[in-house]
Amino acid sequence: MTSKQRAFLRKMASKLDPVVSIGKNGVTPEVISSCDEALEARELIKCNVLDNCMEEVRAVADTCGGRARADVVQVIGRKFVLYRPKKDKPVIVLPK
Repeated sequence: MTSKQRAFLRKMASKLDPVVSIGKNGVTPEVISSCDEALEARELIKCNVLDNCMEEVRAVADTCGGRARADVVQVIGRKFVLYRPKKDKPVIVLPK
């Protein structure tokens, strides 16, 4: 993913509300399942790492992205953004 594409996705994600929250149990199969379902429906999601999570936010973002086969677009504070295009017909068209 190029920096131009990343900037495009960051701009789109700025208006989103977090749809997945990661709590004290960290990255569980349920969290990955929630991320996977949300990515399939929306392609671009924002996730929130709660204060009671003992893991680093960047590590949580990388783990979620890797297990959900998604790209980590950005990590800011306790939130991160994931992107994965739909398999059959992508809705978000990235710039070249």
